[in-house]
Amino acid sequence: MEKQEVSNKKTDVFHTSLFVLVLILLAAGLVLSVMAAITFGNADISLKDVYSVVGCEVLKMKRFSEFSEGSVHDVVWLIRFPRVVLALAVGMGLSVCGVVMQAIVKNPLADPYILGVSSGASLGATFAIMLGVGSFLGGNFVGIMAFVGAMITSFLVMAIANMGGRANAGKLILAGTAVSSVCSAFSSFIIFIVNDNNATAEVMRWTMGSLSGADWARAAVILPVVLVCTLIFWTQYRSLNLMLLGDEVSITLGTNLHKNRTVYLILSSVIVGAAVYAAGMIGFVGLVIPHVIRILFGTDHKRLIPLSALLGSIFLIWADVASRILLKNAEMPIGILVSLIGAPCFIYLLVKRSYGFGGGRS
Repeated sequence: MEKQEVSNKKTDVFHTSLFVLVLILLAAGLVLSVMAAITFGNADISLKDVYSVVGCEVLKMKRFSEFSEGSVHDVVWLIRFPRVVLALAVGMGLSVCGVVMQAIVKNPLADPYILGVSSGASLGATFAIMLGVGSFLGGNFVGIMAFVGAMITSFLVMAIANMGGRANAGKLILAGTAVSSVCSAFSSFIIFIVNDNNATAEVMRWTMGSLSGADWARAAVILPVVLVCTLIFWTQYRSLNLMLLGDEVSITLGTNLHKNRTVYLILSSVIVGAAVYAAGMIGFVGLVIPHVIRILFGTDHKRLIPLSALLGSIFLIWADVASRILLKNAEMPIGILVSLIGAPCFIYLLVKRSYGFGGGRS
């Protein structure tokens, strides 16, 4: 018995040490990815000039003062850097939301858009583009209307799921599916009735996803929201672990997860809405990244959340770099590229590997 306890303690120490090591490596990889990603682009700028701009703006070094303005400064500091920061925030947000949604609905196939958020955002954007709704909000009105659509859809799904009793994982999925179908139907109806080819093409471009609209103002809003929500979810790892066991087990243990589930859904909707506002529709990030981390490190959300956040950020940063440089003098929509990468990876994970999800095997 004592030997078994000693063996278990050694195993726990090993796993903890491995987790800390990987966490440090991913954090370092994220910093390196940010610094490397800003050197890529269609404009031919030397590494020296790129980092001179960074030294001038970030470190406020006087010897780089000549790079405080000009075309090189504008390309690096006003176009590339905020775009990389926005990719970091969106990748982190979608990955963490994927982890949380999979726990909430107890389904390893869940993603951040499972509750109809994507369809609601698409409907909001369609209203804005096709009918000009929200144009008084300024140049970012399409993204703002998409955010509003995502939030309204989320609250509607929660309201429907709570009808006739408290919401559970099954009711949430059914409500999300129903609301998603209605939103998609309305979007298609508006596109059909308006019959504007240019507007339809713009709707299609928006639904493909892009980070080309990045700027510091947008990044300064999205990044803090994602970081704060991620930290909140990290502190709630015990409740998220308990959700994998199901409502019946949690009630038996003296914990009712209904309130927690509602709060987590609201926070997830805020993150997804912000991501949609910033970058349009980008799928598979919140589906594949949690699977990869879960296979390697298990289902404990204390480890799953931070590792998924870091890996998701790194992944989307480099996916955005690829979308910028794959086509000469053109940019591939990042949503298409991520789907081309994510779908085969996801199929491979399903076919070749199995892992514990909650109390069973998936």
